Amino acid sequence: MATKPGERKTQILQTLAGMLEQPQGEKITTAALAAKVGVSEAALYRHFASKAQMFEALIEFIEESVFTLVNQIAQTERDGRAQVQQIVSMLLNFAEKNPGMVRVLIGDALVHEDTRLQTRINQLLDRIEASLKQSLQLAQATAGNPALGTQAGAQANALAAFVIGRWQLFAKSGFKRAPSEFWVEQAALFRI
Repeated sequence: MATKPGERKTQILQTLAGMLEQPQGEKITTAALAAKVGVSEAALYRHFASKAQMFEALIEFIEESVFTLVNQIAQTERDGRAQVQQIVSMLLNFAEKNPGMVRVLIGDALVHEDTRLQTRINQLLDRIEASLKQSLQLAQATAGNPALGTQAGAQANALAAFVIGRWQLFAKSGFKRAPSEFWVEQAALFRI
């Protein structure tokens, strides 16, 4: 049965993401991926020039998903503190719903891949931190204390590190310890 244009590409990416959900975190080969998809390795390469290009497509999915939601939060929520809480909550919940993507976000799946992929993830994490900082600055400005810009930067950095740590714990626990576990209580520690 013939597939519609783009269906096979989507199937390959979904299969790759599914393989990344395996807790043992073994290196994924194109041969294993092709076997799971039910095609030859040559067929994989008709859709993607390299395995790095497949991971790049997953990173694009993550970026699009996360920053679409960040932008929606910023547009609908005017309170900076509420924005921060919702962004962090969304990042933790995104991980729970997409465990394979967590291995990409923390770099586990990229260890033996092209270094430009890790650079791209680092840029994505920097953008997340910048979004948190922007929301914290909004919160400080509406509280009448815009001079606390460096404090917003430090707090955004701590929140980004917290999210990455929760993702890491989730992956290292074999996807058993939910990233959002205790988030409501922990938000109070960040005074947001």
